[in-house]
Amino acid sequence: MTAVGTVLAGLDIGGTKTHVRVESLDGRVLADVVEPSETWSATPVEEAARWIAAAVERHRPEGGTVAAIAAGAQGCDTEEHCAELGHALTAVAGVPGVVTNDAALLAPAAGLESAIGVIAGTGSIAVAVRPDGTLVFAGGWGWVIGDEGSAPALVREAARAALTRHDAGGDDDVLLPALLDAFGVDSAVGLARTVNDTPAAEHWAPKAPAVFAAAQRGSADARRVITAGAESLAYLVGVLVARGAGSTDVVAAGGVMTSQPDLFAAFRDALTRDHPQLAVHLLREPPVAGAVALARRLHGAPHLRSNHVREL
Repeated sequence: MTAVGTVLAGLDIGGTKTHVRVESLDGRVLADVVEPSETWSATPVEEAARWIAAAVERHRPEGGTVAAIAAGAQGCDTEEHCAELGHALTAVAGVPGVVTNDAALLAPAAGLESAIGVIAGTGSIAVAVRPDGTLVFAGGWGWVIGDEGSAPALVREAARAALTRHDAGGDDDVLLPALLDAFGVDSAVGLARTVNDTPAAEHWAPKAPAVFAAAQRGSADARRVITAGAESLAYLVGVLVARGAGSTDVVAAGGVMTSQPDLFAAFRDALTRDHPQLAVHLLREPPVAGAVALARRLHGAPHLRSNHVREL
């Protein structure tokens, strides 16, 4: 039996699920687990640090000594917050630790030195690292008022569009029936009631596939909702470029972005139109690979070559 020895731990902590990966110094994956994020909160930092350390300890292989921990975390949305959380993690775990936003995992996961990372999943945000090493963020303000292109925001805008058409007497678009079926209600009034009575991302987000299915069936309203979400995500990239993000690469990921080709295609088209100097990639490796890469850098372990982007 091969001795485990020194290991590196990476975590991708999203709004819905957490992916924990533990690797040996030579790149062998020793633990690879996805579990719910329901108890995760990025504040207060001491509790968040204990949460991360406990997740690593649960999945540390027997005989393994953790040398470094890196996490990309939903809710870690300022450079100061990430730094505080990283210091707290180092203190709690007793090994070097670093925490960044989950979107900042995309560049290292793709094997790139730098990139603008865009996530569209349970939430949405864009993150980049300036040439001086500082983080810069755009979006990520939550699905109630923003997070355009995310699952709950797409459902929010689709419900608005469908009910607006219903008010106008229109019944020639399949979006409303698609949403009624997804929410298990039988009328526009029922749709309005269920989305308002349970205003929670976990209630709205799972219905997002209905919006894409409606678009595939010819819904002009659904298509407009998807395009608007993609345009908003592309706008966030433009904001980061204007604020000094020096990379010429954009890496997109997140549950909606990677599972719904229509959203990625509209996002890519908007960026190609507005920022032709940028190369757009869709991540095909779980972002947790970026967390392990950051842990590897933190420990000073040799870099392992990666090429986990899909050119589209």
